Amino acid sequence: MYIRVSHDTKPDSLLHLMVKEWQLELPTLLISVHGGLQNFDLQPKLKQVFGKGLIKAAVTTGAWIFTGGVSTGVIRHVGDALKDHSSKSRGKVCAIGIAPWGILENKEDLIGKDVNKPYQAISNPLSKLAVLNNSHSHFILSDNGTCGKYGAEVKLRRQLEKHISLQKINTRLGQGVPVVCLIVEGGPNVISIALESLREEPPVPVVVCDGSGRASDIISFAHKYSEVEGLVNEDAKEQLLVTIQKTFNYNKMQSGQILLMVLECMKKRELVSFYSNVRHHSAININILAKLNQLKG
Repeated sequence: MYIRVSHDTKPDSLLHLMVKEWQLELPTLLISVHGGLQNFDLQPKLKQVFGKGLIKAAVTTGAWIFTGGVSTGVIRHVGDALKDHSSKSRGKVCAIGIAPWGILENKEDLIGKDVNKPYQAISNPLSKLAVLNNSHSHFILSDNGTCGKYGAEVKLRRQLEKHISLQKINTRLGQGVPVVCLIVEGGPNVISIALESLREEPPVPVVVCDGSGRASDIISFAHKYSEVEGLVNEDAKEQLLVTIQKTFNYNKMQSGQILLMVLECMKKRELVSFYSNVRHHSAININILAKLNQLKG
């Protein structure tokens, strides 16, 4: 199921549609997946840990999974996990892709009201556009009039996640829906997303896929070399700065700005946890459930 909406659509209208028209039950947990948009490989063991753990977390908690919806980068890895799960048909997982309309290949095929449309989910290697990942159950396509650019979905997704977090799932205790930010690989914007999540009120815990590369590994390194209060020693800072420069091909000034964001994240390091390929796939599941309980507390 999918809907094309204006980029400034109010989150309450969107959630109303999801519950009333799509007949989705409010989740008990929202897992928001962020990471690299360019394709990247995960070591086979890490891919398995990530996929099985994510699906197990979603199935056992009745979670919704939010992604960027298109079949590239981290979303492709989420799609592979969903596909593997559905082939064994062990209960449906609600995976919602929130994508910019303007980036989509074959978007003309999706125009129509209350109709079923065939959609060609095979990407053209020569095109700069992307296709939807057909392992997701639902899509929200955000349109701001641009073509071939990301960005139309960012604010819409953030506002929708915030709105969902405010829905009371336990009226007796007045608890909202807990949100967890799950990070795999990623560019500088993913470090910014991690910081925004930790600064939310209440803060959104961040679970990082250690060993997946780039942003994830930079956050992991900082966490390893930071103390309880989030302080990082000068040697580690210098090493981080060099790593950021090399990883993102940034100059010293740009890298310094990213370093500041990483150090800010460390001030809430108790809300950042990790999983890696050295542990069984239940590790990601346990991490997410632990964060869920932390939020309930």
